[in-house]
Amino acid sequence: MLLKKLSLLILVASAFSVTCIAQTVVNLQQGKRTSIRGLSIVDDSIAWISGSRGNFAITKDGGKNWQWQQLKGFEQSDFRDIEAFSANEAIIMSSGTPALILKTVDGGANWQIKYRNTDTAYFFDGMDFDSPQHGLILGDPIANKFLLMETNDAGDSWHAFKNQPSAASKEAAFAASGTCLRVSNGEINIVSGGPIAHLLIANVKNPTWKSFELPIAHGASSKGAFSIADRKIVVGGNYSKDKVTDSVACVLQFDKSKVTTAVIAQGPAGYQSCVELIDPNTYLSTGTSGTNISRDGGKTWSKIDEKSYNVCRKAKNGKLVLLAGDGGKISILNFK
Repeated sequence: MLLKKLSLLILVASAFSVTCIAQTVVNLQQGKRTSIRGLSIVDDSIAWISGSRGNFAITKDGGKNWQWQQLKGFEQSDFRDIEAFSANEAIIMSSGTPALILKTVDGGANWQIKYRNTDTAYFFDGMDFDSPQHGLILGDPIANKFLLMETNDAGDSWHAFKNQPSAASKEAAFAASGTCLRVSNGEINIVSGGPIAHLLIANVKNPTWKSFELPIAHGASSKGAFSIADRKIVVGGNYSKDKVTDSVACVLQFDKSKVTTAVIAQGPAGYQSCVELIDPNTYLSTGTSGTNISRDGGKTWSKIDEKSYNVCRKAKNGKLVLLAGDGGKISILNFK
């Protein structure tokens, strides 16, 4: 009996080891003159990406083939984030001036401007929806208040959120992957950087903001918290020195309404601009320093790819995981 149990343990350990080794990042395509930061995956077939120079693309076969377009009249727009709901419907956000929100309901053949602001103070950083009807867009602070825009009609109209969170002097969010803002289960989570790295939390219906300092690298405009996932893991660092591994990620621990944080002892190998929950207790993070994975809830990480990416996302309904970055690079996380 003991021998059988030992054999079973060895078999399970071997299977786990093979699974770990088999998780690789496989390039699907590259070579486009665009920097991709926006990525939204509907299911195992449909995904949209958005990038600089007014470019966007859609796949309907899990990333094997992409239909690329440069949106006419918006060739100078930097589409830093995109939210897709189907093969037909998506909302795209442009950072910079003018700040723009566009929507398509016919698969990208036509886009309607839903919001436009030429004020140079407006700079959009990220967008997230917790339902097809309700979504938020985060922007850099104006007069020491983070800009927060809201829609309640599937992106057809936008208004200022009823309570804008406060920001310290020179504090900002990072338009690196669209994941500095997350909205789920009626809660808003924002991470920031600059002179200080913060986690800001509020309830959508009763937005009294709570602010917590994060043990993520900060103190300069290139440093801070860049991305949050699953209300548990925050990643960031210093994008100007992306190989530095000190204080680039932390695990959030909650005690009732109070949050405590702990710097990850064995964190990702350098600056990370995005983190995503891809399986129960399994997280993927990526950045210009490479891609890392954690299988123990963010306590320890291992590097699985050296290439530079900006964003990684998992399908809302499915298992497809894609990564994207500069030069129109799009890759898939291969579980086989």
